[in-house]
Amino acid sequence: MKPHPAHRSVYTSPVIPSLKRIAWHNFLVRPTLESPPLEVLRTISNIPMLITGAGGSIGSALALRLARLGQALFLLESGENNLCELQRAMADDPDVPPHVKKSATFILGSAGDSVTMEELFAVHRPRIIFHAAAYKHVPLLEAQPLAAIRNNIFATEIVTNVAAVCGARVVLLSTDKAVEPASVMGATKRVAEQIVLASGGTVLRLGNVLASSGSATEVFAQQIARGGPLTITDPAARRYFLTLDEAVNLLLFASVHPCSALLAPAQLNPSDITELAGFMARELAPGRELPVQYTGLRPGDKLTERLWNSSDLVRPTATGGLVSIRSDQPTQSQLKSGLAALHTAVEDSDLSAALTQLRSLVPDFRPSESLLAFARQFGPRVPV
Repeated sequence: MKPHPAHRSVYTSPVIPSLKRIAWHNFLVRPTLESPPLEVLRTISNIPMLITGAGGSIGSALALRLARLGQALFLLESGENNLCELQRAMADDPDVPPHVKKSATFILGSAGDSVTMEELFAVHRPRIIFHAAAYKHVPLLEAQPLAAIRNNIFATEIVTNVAAVCGARVVLLSTDKAVEPASVMGATKRVAEQIVLASGGTVLRLGNVLASSGSATEVFAQQIARGGPLTITDPAARRYFLTLDEAVNLLLFASVHPCSALLAPAQLNPSDITELAGFMARELAPGRELPVQYTGLRPGDKLTERLWNSSDLVRPTATGGLVSIRSDQPTQSQLKSGLAALHTAVEDSDLSAALTQLRSLVPDFRPSESLLAFARQFGPRVPV
């Protein structure tokens, strides 16, 4: 039976085309996560939607899926090339209805620009916001901590504030790195979660998305094409993995969840990164022996990630194999005062003060030694 166009594979990559042909579920060795049935999707049909970070791997996959359903879309992206690629992909997709191709609005701008966001909401009045825009590269952000705070925290604050004024709902794409964070990326995403939950929005935590831009799979594919070596941080390193289609499905389920909640998929099991590298080598270079080089954990890395703390209250939901997580959350006044102090610290380029405020909002954040040394070295004036 031919799959419904809304459910067919959405991944395209101009960088590593070979990733498209890999059967990722042969690596995952688990049932494919549930797809939302059309009757579920009808509950959000004809609702104007905004996707921030629409040109990223997940943002563009979500945009194409919704476009195939005939959805009215406003697509915000700060990268000109990414936005242009999405525009072309939508124009070339035979399953996107002509009226959607004509009506989809592509906006070059940043979610962290309050003027852009206020104008966007005033003109287009979106009702559901998928907030996927974020910085995500852990080692890079350890050396760019104030940029991480601006983009991952302050932009989320702007999005939720403008959405609240317009009565719109925010669905935040988050990460397992927000749990007991060891990186500034994880800590900033945890604060972003707090902001969205405090505003009555929904948060979805995911693990590593296979074949997404900048992921380990893309790095491994490039290394395999060069003949190796395959570089892995540690032989014991493990991560949660899911496909791009599954990530989109979970976001759609999160968007129809009936109340504000912190959500995560219930059926993921961590896999060894070494096994992923070996699987990809067999798929892309069968019969060849490729060397493996263990490089050691990088600043901000952990051996394993978790989708929730052992102290969290986790309950199943009736929505798409998701669980609801009740975790410690600052009060509204604590969050407001903490964010105000964080703004002051960032405006002053005072990394030490910014880290103090991050640790106040995220008590289980353990900054890396390199990040602490960075703060000591540059004092209150840190280049970003």
